[in-house]
Amino acid sequence: MITEWTHTRIRSELDFAAEDPDNIRDILAQRYHGSRYSFGYPACPNMQDQFKLLDLLDAKRVNLVMDESEQLYPEQSTTALIVHHAITKYFSA
Repeated sequence: MITEWTHTRIRSELDFAAEDPDNIRDILAQRYHGSRYSFGYPACPNMQDQFKLLDLLDAKRVNLVMDESEQLYPEQSTTALIVHHAITKYFSA
């Protein structure tokens, strides 16, 4: 998946790659530095917030838009908020 590859690359460029797990169990348990949040998933369920993000980033300058049915164009585009604080996790118990 391109989003996970990009997130891994960002962690590498920030010198966090040595902390990345080498097995699927640790990856699924999020035993790595940082988190990636995308609209429409449980951590950010409100798709309408994506309109705000696109406005803040002035996404139209790169021809990225979202229509009234919350579809991003060009097709197969995605957005994410990537946070690299050491204690960032999706959910806490």
